[in-house]
Amino acid sequence: MTTNLKDVFNNTTNVTIFTFRFWDEVFKPPFEIKEFIKQCYLLGYKALPLVAITGFIMGLVLTIQSRPTMAKFGAEAWLPGMVALSMIKEVAPIITALICAGKISSGIGAELGSMKVTEQIDAMEVSAINPFKYLVVTRILATTVMIPILVVFADCIGIIGGFTGMNIHTDVTLFRYLHKILESLNFIDIVPATIKTFFFGFFIGMIGCYKGFTASNGTESVGRAANSAVVAASLAIFIIDMIAVQLTDLYASL
Repeated sequence: MTTNLKDVFNNTTNVTIFTFRFWDEVFKPPFEIKEFIKQCYLLGYKALPLVAITGFIMGLVLTIQSRPTMAKFGAEAWLPGMVALSMIKEVAPIITALICAGKISSGIGAELGSMKVTEQIDAMEVSAINPFKYLVVTRILATTVMIPILVVFADCIGIIGGFTGMNIHTDVTLFRYLHKILESLNFIDIVPATIKTFFFGFFIGMIGCYKGFTASNGTESVGRAANSAVVAASLAIFIIDMIAVQLTDLYASL
């Protein structure tokens, strides 16, 4: 018990130091613009097909599952707004972030972990290249920028999936469907849900980089780094979402 508690405090301290080092390095030149753009492509653009398929299925299934209950109470006209609110406020951000935690955070952890084990990071230091800035800062910035974009993309695709689900049983025009959605949305529904995705992206990148960059020697540590990155990033997503929901509810009640 004492050992586990000690490990928790040690990991918390190390992550805090790692985070402060990131904020110290991010504003110092030289800025690795080319590597940042490359990571945006690798971490964001290549995840679009998976996010698109998942978002469409989420919107479709949510609509099909909710329609009978809504129709039973004569509230089928509210179905587009309900689906859109569910997708934008909670479903799309959480599911997309979890997908990215599994795909991106584990990939970063495995990549940097293998570089650590094969001493490529040490070789970069010998070559007068700052490996932290080149490998860590660029990846964290890329995930912080790309995860919100992926979530907005999933929102749009999910709404299209909802439209498809609506037209399985009824005939609704796209204009009327979008009109019902816009009637249901408010500022408080969109902005907080979008802001929290930046935190999702930051912690997905931060945890993946930390696990990989601090991997111990030995090939088995690469697998551990990837696995622990997924678990820690997923847990961080749920904690951030819980805090965001509480803050949004507090703001709405004022």
